[in-house]
Amino acid sequence: MKEFKLFMSQLQETNQTLDFFCDFDKISQNVEDIKLSLCMLNSLIGSTDMRKSVEVIWNRDRTAFDVMDILIAVRSEGKKKVLDSLGNCVVLDSLFKSVDGVMEFLDTTGLTEIFQSKKINDLVDYVFGIETGLDTNARKNRSGHVMEGMVARIFDKNEVEYRQEVYSSEWPSITDVLGDDEKRFDFVVESSTKTYLIEVNFYSSGGSKLNEVARSYSDIAPKINSVPGFEFVWITDGIGWKSAKNKLQEAYSIIPSIYNLTNIKDFIELIK
Repeated sequence: MKEFKLFMSQLQETNQTLDFFCDFDKISQNVEDIKLSLCMLNSLIGSTDMRKSVEVIWNRDRTAFDVMDILIAVRSEGKKKVLDSLGNCVVLDSLFKSVDGVMEFLDTTGLTEIFQSKKINDLVDYVFGIETGLDTNARKNRSGHVMEGMVARIFDKNEVEYRQEVYSSEWPSITDVLGDDEKRFDFVVESSTKTYLIEVNFYSSGGSKLNEVARSYSDIAPKINSVPGFEFVWITDGIGWKSAKNKLQEAYSIIPSIYNLTNIKDFIELIK
């Protein structure tokens, strides 16, 4: 109990560095991929006769309209369904297959008024802003990758050899104890006496996910540890665990090797 209290007191509030918030390389590439179409659609800005301007682009290159879903911060990719002006359920992208459909999209979304009043000056810059906003939705996935990167840097600094994203099917003995539950481990570290199968994560806020993770690892750890020469290691951190303290404490009593970013040095000393 004393060790667990110490573990809880070491949990960090965040693992987010400034490069966590926006992946500008990805944002720039997304914009670059549709830049030519956006430049063509720029001719709609300030138009006094929107339909005529649409027809000019349509006759030159109708595929320019295929990117219009991003103008309302949507990635449709043929999956987003909406109600058209007649109340019919249609795929959003289908509106871009005719001039009438394009006009319905522009008029109904309000983009016609936005373009004609020149509230937007350049669609390339405008979409860059939209892509930046949409990229925030990827932060949840990035959080896990940030933790993996931190652990990798710690291993590198301490000259610990490791492999990343390794599947349990690599070892028949592990496959036998896990059964059909094939597992992909974030890291594998092999010492002279033991192979450590490692999972890492970070939770800055609570939620049901934490209980599920703790329960899952409490289940697979004893199975892996029952195989001679293998051990399951869990490196986790984040004050989100304070809301799932009881479940983490239960896991702490079941899994011998649980570390955080503060005491990970103990694991490194163990394997060296």
